Amino acid sequence: MSDGLPDSLIPYDEIVQEALRAVVGRVLGTVAESGGLPGEHHFYITFKTQNPGVDIPRRLVERFPDEMTIVLQNRYWDLLVDDERFSVGLSFNQIPSKLVIPYAAITGFHDPAVNFELRFQAQEGPDDGATEHDAAENDGAAVTPVEDGSNVVAVDFKRKK
Repeated sequence: MSDGLPDSLIPYDEIVQEALRAVVGRVLGTVAESGGLPGEHHFYITFKTQNPGVDIPRRLVERFPDEMTIVLQNRYWDLLVDDERFSVGLSFNQIPSKLVIPYAAITGFHDPAVNFELRFQAQEGPDDGATEHDAAENDGAAVTPVEDGSNVVAVDFKRKK
């Protein structure tokens, strides 16, 4: 095998990222259609607050200028899902808020009930790496995720230059 493989003219990494983000949309769509989360399922969704199409209250952008994690568990309402984005009502410090989040802005999805996790590359620049972010601060119950690594899908394609 040669280390000098040519760059792909097919954007496989982008195609895979888009397909995995569609998984998030399908899961959220199922929850929206059924009217609630089944069993103990709940979701941590991390997204880039400055990405195009993200529509969240200004106070949240000021507090989380780069990335934010929300929890869909007990206290959410008006979950609406389409092919490009979802919107949901959440409370932050007892203030109701509507958030509109395109799937392209999502960098992480985690369901601690079954320890299922997806991580996505940020769609800002080729050299951006994963960064730490503050814990979710919407008014949901706190849980401790299982950290045994089962059911985790991490996709991290690096383009050759």
